[in-house]
Amino acid sequence: MSKKLFNKIIMVIDVGNTNTVFALVNKGGIFRKWRMSTIVNRTADEYETYLKAFLGNINNLELYDVVISSVVPAVNHEIKSYILSFFNITPKIIGNNIFPDLNVSLERPDEVGADRLVNSLAANHIYGGPIIIIDFGTATTFDVVDKKGSYIGGIISPGVHLSMDALDKATARLPRIAITRPDKVIGNNTISAMQSGIFWGYIGLLEGVISKIRIEYNDNMKVVATGGLAKLFKPHTNVIDFIDEDLTLKGIALTWNFELDIFSQ
Repeated sequence: MSKKLFNKIIMVIDVGNTNTVFALVNKGGIFRKWRMSTIVNRTADEYETYLKAFLGNINNLELYDVVISSVVPAVNHEIKSYILSFFNITPKIIGNNIFPDLNVSLERPDEVGADRLVNSLAANHIYGGPIIIIDFGTATTFDVVDKKGSYIGGIISPGVHLSMDALDKATARLPRIAITRPDKVIGNNTISAMQSGIFWGYIGLLEGVISKIRIEYNDNMKVVATGGLAKLFKPHTNVIDFIDEDLTLKGIALTWNFELDIFSQ
């Protein structure tokens, strides 16, 4: 698509397992975004009700296009119905009728989630390869783009909140805790011991996995992190070079128009 088309506003939607993020993008970049929980049985009318607060006067918003990245196919129909009904736009869905301009060097490229592909596209476009992308979502994912700009694979591990949920549900006496950096590594009570296990356990996961990826790739790769917990971990490890909270949204927009230069570093 031509750059001049981006004088219009597009909506990008990131449907994750836990949250769905809506954002408005124009030639200046992302200028408005809003988050809601991902609920499978939410109706098109409910999306309108929720988004009125986000969009203001919904009837006066002139969208040029809508692009969706979704890892929860069950919600796609109602979101599409909402977009079609209220904006008269048939949204594009990544992996269905629009695809990231990214070479995927895997035997089964169809198995890679749309969120991981758009993250990789944005990371390579903005920061350049070779690069490791960490996404602190429901799962913590590590994705790798080589120096040629090809997606070559990654790692999927349980997310921080998922690990905490497992402790909460599988143990009778361990309490639910907040994710925070404890004062000491060795906990002197149950809560501080759990906090240390979660926090320093994930620091160890980050440093260990990144180290092994670099050894296997035989290069000192850059690392960008996204997701709400990235800011919590970065000050306490030297393996994360960049934090980009909007990496997924940028990747969705870049999928719509790879010629965009508004997200360049």
